[in-house]
Amino acid sequence: MTAGVARAVVTGIGVVAPSGVGADAHWRTVLAGTRRTGPITLFDPSDYPTRFGGEVPGFTADSYADSRQLVQTDRWTHLGFAATRLALADAGLPERAPDPYGYAVTLASSSGGNLFGQRELQRLWGGPSRTVGAYQSIAWFYAASVGQLSIHHQFKGPSGVLVAESAGGLDSLAHAARAVRRGTPVVIAGATECPLSPYALACQLRSGLLSDVADPERAYRPFDATASGYLPAEGGAVFVVEELGHALARGARVYGEVSGWGSTHDAAHTTADSAGDPGQYARAMRLALDRAGVAAAGIDVVLPDALGVPRYDRSEAEALRAVFADRPPPVSTQKPLTGRAYQGGSALDAATALLAFAHDTLPASAGPDEVAQGCELDFLREHRRPRSRLALVCARGFDGFNSALVLRGAAPTRGAV
Repeated sequence: MTAGVARAVVTGIGVVAPSGVGADAHWRTVLAGTRRTGPITLFDPSDYPTRFGGEVPGFTADSYADSRQLVQTDRWTHLGFAATRLALADAGLPERAPDPYGYAVTLASSSGGNLFGQRELQRLWGGPSRTVGAYQSIAWFYAASVGQLSIHHQFKGPSGVLVAESAGGLDSLAHAARAVRRGTPVVIAGATECPLSPYALACQLRSGLLSDVADPERAYRPFDATASGYLPAEGGAVFVVEELGHALARGARVYGEVSGWGSTHDAAHTTADSAGDPGQYARAMRLALDRAGVAAAGIDVVLPDALGVPRYDRSEAEALRAVFADRPPPVSTQKPLTGRAYQGGSALDAATALLAFAHDTLPASAGPDEVAQGCELDFLREHRRPRSRLALVCARGFDGFNSALVLRGAAPTRGAV
């Protein structure tokens, strides 16, 4: 850490994911290793080869948004309202900013408001009115959640949205840390997604990377000899990223610090035959480590992208071996439990890492059962206590995005489990 540079720490975590609503519910799912993927219920997927995914259980949008917001926005934004309110409450901050220009919102998004957009377009082309609602113009837009949250919470600092497919959830935290260094005391970061609509699923199927295995217990198995692709999921995580002095002055609990980050690009499209550039992916990891001032050997745990597509899993394992050399990285992934929530999924991985340090427990990996050839890594087979309290979280976005983030955990809370 450069002397005199403002330090960005996480003081609040809001999780709304298939693993549960709230950080505690998510952590219980992770510790138990319970799979939360199952049949898609947001629409009838019976005519699609992929019929399983990860949905947020028991989510009631009206508990987190008022009636006006509900009709103006998509489920993806409803999830963002919920995760943000949970994160603010966890951080002990008010819902309305006491200093609006000292608070900012920087979230990531890939798919935007799919369910809302599909409903309105079906009304346009299939209904007698041949019209769409007034909010069609804004509810589907990938920046809608940032705009709605900044209006609702009166956060008027430098805000924005990042689009880098799954890598964006990490880029959001990196951008928040940069905003803190530039003088914004509090930044809302992270991502939620809802890519579960007929149109959205059809778009995802074109990649050829989704699993069509008709058993949610076996459909998404990254790094496994039986890997067949991934399952889509909704949800994600939102964080309160705060300048350290600001947090300490108000007596906030600190989960950890955003210490280093790196992003690179393959300059290539994702196709059915590609596997990304492991060299560029490894470079993003090294950049994150270098900026954090951390040696590869000091990392406690790696949370990988874990796509579940054999050639991508092998490519990711190659990148990790290139970075860690003769010290195989301890690797843990919980994505098989929830499905792949794109930008929300990488944000959820960051939440898992911070919660692991808060509970003084590195969680066992949710697989693989039989490691695929070329994917030989040091997968955590049982819970263990951290040593250095450093995590490397990695993500790859389709069409060449690579990101990595180093998180430095704070001391565990009393009675951690």
